[in-house]
Amino acid sequence: MTIKVIIVDDQAMVRAGFAALLAAQSDIDVVGDAADGRQGVELSRSTHPDVVLMDVRMPEMDGLEAARRLLDPPAGVVHRPKVLMLTTFDVDDYVYEALRAGASGFLLKDAPPADLISAVRVVAAGEALLAPSVTRRLIADFAARPAPRRSRPVRLNGLTPRETEVLELIARGLSNQEIAATLVLAEQTVKTHIGRVLSKLGLRDRAQAVIFAYESGLVSPGEG
Repeated sequence: MTIKVIIVDDQAMVRAGFAALLAAQSDIDVVGDAADGRQGVELSRSTHPDVVLMDVRMPEMDGLEAARRLLDPPAGVVHRPKVLMLTTFDVDDYVYEALRAGASGFLLKDAPPADLISAVRVVAAGEALLAPSVTRRLIADFAARPAPRRSRPVRLNGLTPRETEVLELIARGLSNQEIAATLVLAEQTVKTHIGRVLSKLGLRDRAQAVIFAYESGLVSPGEG
C-alpha cells in the first residue's frame, strides 16, 4: 500500500530535498508541501495524507500548533494523520510538547536519507519513532525539570500487574527485546502487552506511554 506524505517546512530547499528523496521510493507518494503550519493544516485536510512531516519552527503557525490542530481536529473532521516532527536539535522543548499532543515522534533534519525513509514507514505503520536512546533523552529531560509526584490516576487501575510492569519498563527506556529479557517473556508477548496498555489508557503510541508514565506519577525521574 502506498504511503501518502506531505512536507511542511518554511525552507524551500528542505521541502524539495525531502520530496525528491521520498518520491523516489516505490511505496511513498508525496502529495504536497507547505511553507508554514497554517498551510500545512489546510493541505492535510484536503489531501488526507498518512504521514505529515512537520517542521517545529515556522512563521504564521509553528509546527506545534499545527500538530495540535491535526491530531485534535474539530467536530466533523475525521481524518487524523500521523505527524512526524522535524527539528534541527536533538533535544527541543517544542518537540516534547508535540509528543504530548499526539505526534508519533521526531527526526533530526540532518539524519541520513535512509533514516528519513525508514521513519516515514515506521510512523505510517502506527509505531512511534522513539528509539530507546531517544526515550532516554526524554527521560533526562523530565529529570532536569522534575514535577511534583502526582497520585496515580484511576485509569491505571485498569491495567493488570504485568501490564503496569511493562509500562514502567517502557518509561525507563527499555526496548521490547530488553523488556522481554527482564520479564522472561517472549518478545511477541511483550508487544501484545504494549498493545493492551495503549488501548486501555487511550494512548496513541510508545511516545505517549512514556510521557503518561511520568506525568501520572507511575514513574519518577531518577528511579531505578
